[in-house]
Amino acid sequence: MSPSKSISIQQSLEGSPKKAGDIEFCLAGRQTYLAPLPLPTETDPCCPYISDYNDIYLDFGGGEPNVFSYQVNLGGPFSCACLVAIVCPLLGGFIALTLGYGADESLEAVSGIFLVAWGIAIKMWLATSAVCFVIWLHHHKLFTKVIPTRFNRQRREVCFIPEGATEPLFVPWESLSAWVVQGQSATQYGVTRHYGMGMGFMHEGELVSVEFQCGALQLAIANWEAVRGYMEYELNDLHAIQDPLELQAPGDPPHEGLHTFRNARASLHRRIREKEVGWIYGFFWYVYHVMTLWTLPNHLVEWEIKRIAKVGRKALPEAMREWSEPLPPEQWAKPSAELLRLSAKVKALIKRSPRKLITEVFAEAYRSEPTHKKAPVKRGLI
Repeated sequence: MSPSKSISIQQSLEGSPKKAGDIEFCLAGRQTYLAPLPLPTETDPCCPYISDYNDIYLDFGGGEPNVFSYQVNLGGPFSCACLVAIVCPLLGGFIALTLGYGADESLEAVSGIFLVAWGIAIKMWLATSAVCFVIWLHHHKLFTKVIPTRFNRQRREVCFIPEGATEPLFVPWESLSAWVVQGQSATQYGVTRHYGMGMGFMHEGELVSVEFQCGALQLAIANWEAVRGYMEYELNDLHAIQDPLELQAPGDPPHEGLHTFRNARASLHRRIREKEVGWIYGFFWYVYHVMTLWTLPNHLVEWEIKRIAKVGRKALPEAMREWSEPLPPEQWAKPSAELLRLSAKVKALIKRSPRKLITEVFAEAYRSEPTHKKAPVKRGLI
């Protein structure tokens, strides 16, 4: 997220107290709060950013390298170069035919455009690959330098380590703010939409938060729902939300790699045999993986994971290690009565009106509270 959005969120949190369902409008879009209190959204949880998980805590951020990022960084420049070097000459020959030129003249047009385009394509390939390499290097260093945000469900607390800080900060789970941002910006190519999700709290007048971009609004909510479900003991198996395509076979390493490619190809052949998908789907599956350099991204993921293990992750502060130790069951923190009451209301309202906007559901749940003053419902896009 851009700094302007962070400043906007800080100003919002410094103002009147927020709660789940509140909406703040800004020039570029809106931000919708999902907590505090962390009420259920009933969205299917999905989160690739969880790097560690057990019965005590969950680490959000600082995860493992993934194949898709390599496919983008390697296949993106290669595909664009092929588009310029191959598709553009063929398109020029087709245009020549439609304009009434003969086959020989059209073929000459194709060869002429190719002689000009291939040099441009190679330069573009090298330049964009260099940019992607810089981006990869930046993210690779983060794997060994960043300490993830840790959620301890036995204590019902969250641990943040701000950039440059030496000591961790702890915040009660039910007071943590969470928000999704939806905005738009105008470029020379038109209007683009962008989405993000963030979690944080105010500490000594400054916002301490973790924020990241998401591909869609529902995906941003799904990331939050995965964390919320874990903290409320509603989600005890993260395999389904981190491997929705079921590419991890029994006995496979927990990370992505060459085995996930083989499992995906075997699954594709099975689905074609059982007529779940057609041969056209299979054809484009192979085209996609050829354009993203086949199994090279999978090999590179395995190499990077081994390198990170060799270098080692950043050591946790002593206070954070002690805080992460297990507690006797009788010392486990319990959810507040307010959270239990409002969560039950929200689930009942969603069951009664499953298509109602989640912001309206939250607002209706709060309106039914004895001490809550009725206010007009803000309609959002969620």
